[in-house]
Amino acid sequence: MRFATYSADGETFYGAVTKTGMIALNDVFPAWPTLFEAVRAGGLDALAAAAAGRDVTHTRFDYEMVMPDARRILCVGVNFPDRNAEYRDGSDAPACMSLFPRFASGFTGHDRPLIRPPESPQLDYEGEVAIVIGTPGRRIAEADAYDHIAALTLCNEGTIRDWVRHAKFNVTQGKNWDRSGAMGPWLVPFTNPAQLDEARIVTRVNGEVRQDDRLARMIHPIRREIAYISTFMTLMPGDIIVTGTPTGAGARLDPPQFLAPGDVVEVEVAGIGTLRNTIEDEAV
Repeated sequence: MRFATYSADGETFYGAVTKTGMIALNDVFPAWPTLFEAVRAGGLDALAAAAAGRDVTHTRFDYEMVMPDARRILCVGVNFPDRNAEYRDGSDAPACMSLFPRFASGFTGHDRPLIRPPESPQLDYEGEVAIVIGTPGRRIAEADAYDHIAALTLCNEGTIRDWVRHAKFNVTQGKNWDRSGAMGPWLVPFTNPAQLDEARIVTRVNGEVRQDDRLARMIHPIRREIAYISTFMTLMPGDIIVTGTPTGAGARLDPPQFLAPGDVVEVEVAGIGTLRNTIEDEAV
């Protein structure tokens, strides 16, 4: 079962994704007005049970950012060996992971355009797996980390590259332009370690493979990410961790290849799905 946030007929809904359309579930769970609230309440099993046997309510709809009211989104940077090598500074893999925040306003949904701002032409792609926390915890042991995951989704962690370099020690301003990235299309409940341990992530631009790697090669595996982050903050249901992107982003190609209107970016992981976006210039 997959769950998405979507808009139809001028309203926003969440519900179950089927081959023929969406089954809206907002009216079934008025105490959970959003998918985020359903996750916070540990309600994904209840959503699945409620969707069983129900008819499709919407066949025409637009995907929204999968949890547009998510409160905390943390991203892990430089988390694949080849990605670390791109920096050409001779450093070994870092002992501790790089982290930065993103905000829900920086993401759009599946099949919606990423927005390139007039301030910079350097809109870049980064395909990643994102995990959604379902069980709270502090100082979580790596061995127990997967027990705290509710669901998985995909992320194109779109970045305005020159704005990443505006300051000495942070990348936040290059990572949070409105609708510069995407998250979705949906949440897939996490039920088996193989969903992550055996996952292969592929990013394509206009059909050309640009990124292709396996999560098993991460410098800081997802279990360690959960353990490390929960050391300094209590992870809460609905928190999102964007786990890291492989080598092959446009800025590191020779010559660099940034995204422009007309491009199509796809991020794919078997068992989760494909997140697809076009590119548009911001109307100002």
